[in-house]
Amino acid sequence: MTPKVVVTGLGAVTPLGGDAATTWAGLLAGASGVTALAGPEFADVPVRLAARVTADFASGLPPATLRKLDRYEQMAMVAAREAWQDAGLGDREVPGDRLAVSFSSCVGGILTMLQTWDTMKEKGPRHVSPFTIGKMIPDAAASWIALDLGATAVIETPVAACATGNDAIRRGVELIRCGRADVVVAGGSEAGVHPLILAAFGAMRALCRRNDEPERASRPFDKGRDGFILGEGGAVLVLESAGHAARRGARVYAEVAGVGVNVDGFDFAAPDPDGASKDAVMRQAMDDARLNPEQVTFVNAHAASTPQGDLTESMGIRAALGDRMPIVTAPKASMGHLMGGAGAAEAVITVLALHNRVVPPTVNLENLDDAIVLDVPREPRELPSGPLAALNNSFGLGGHNVVTAFTSR
Repeated sequence: MTPKVVVTGLGAVTPLGGDAATTWAGLLAGASGVTALAGPEFADVPVRLAARVTADFASGLPPATLRKLDRYEQMAMVAAREAWQDAGLGDREVPGDRLAVSFSSCVGGILTMLQTWDTMKEKGPRHVSPFTIGKMIPDAAASWIALDLGATAVIETPVAACATGNDAIRRGVELIRCGRADVVVAGGSEAGVHPLILAAFGAMRALCRRNDEPERASRPFDKGRDGFILGEGGAVLVLESAGHAARRGARVYAEVAGVGVNVDGFDFAAPDPDGASKDAVMRQAMDDARLNPEQVTFVNAHAASTPQGDLTESMGIRAALGDRMPIVTAPKASMGHLMGGAGAAEAVITVLALHNRVVPPTVNLENLDDAIVLDVPREPRELPSGPLAALNNSFGLGGHNVVTAFTSR
């Protein structure tokens, strides 16, 4: 029998806070993690907005460890340790050959790469750190987590653009279902707020340009949306087989009941215009979870605040869930787009929404786009008693689509 997969631990480092609880509280309060970029290095960049992590999240890591880690790896380590502790797991409690890591990033240590290149140009190759490669490659964060927690079963490092974090969760679920692991530490992180990245996305006309009102800039589903806000952060979920969790008496937040994955096959940057692939991947996740559309309580939308992306996702949601008006929330309005960390951070939010029976608000939604027919709460929305189900959507450049379906009782 295929084992059920449950969530027993959560960790997060986001622009709203240095841990999962602070992030959740900020989201419920309608806070914004988006700020103006005032440094001289950003003076010539047309987009001077980003959602940065301001919390002193890495203070608990030893200096000798910090110097070996890029910022994206530091976030990964801190979130993983928080999730591990939240799951009530002790040091080496899980045998290494039954513990896996599924964690990745879109671009890895891009800040290390760019800073090291500057150092090399200025001072020469002898001044390049021996830690550079380990701080740069996208799979390194997963390796550091595995070393820290003693995982020896499998390391998975899927890269699926902006769907990376959610895809890592999907892969983690599959590792447990196929019997390769009892526990998987799954998620993603990103730290790429740099003038080059802003200039590159700006050249694609993908970014919001409301430089004068950062807190109100990201506005998913709003008529005035004009692009996403580049963010940084990361999150981790501890996934366990239901049997393993029950044997140790673990608290269970929710079940990862289903997963879906497909590709648009339309264009590298533009989404499938009719939302058909989004419809299909949500149906796939629901089928895997054995959910009917009417059983889905809410959707955590990818909704990055781009004109076409939000519209096609809304079309996919309506097609997948039928004529009833589904509740939809869009956390990127508050914390920007965490890129490789987005799907994982939003999975944490989805699980906490189910666990606490409340859907967080979508801020900055002043005028819902007439073409978008969804129920998007502007205030926290209490959920009813009884079984609940939610979909967590993540879509990425290149046509990546990943959906995870969570349930709770």
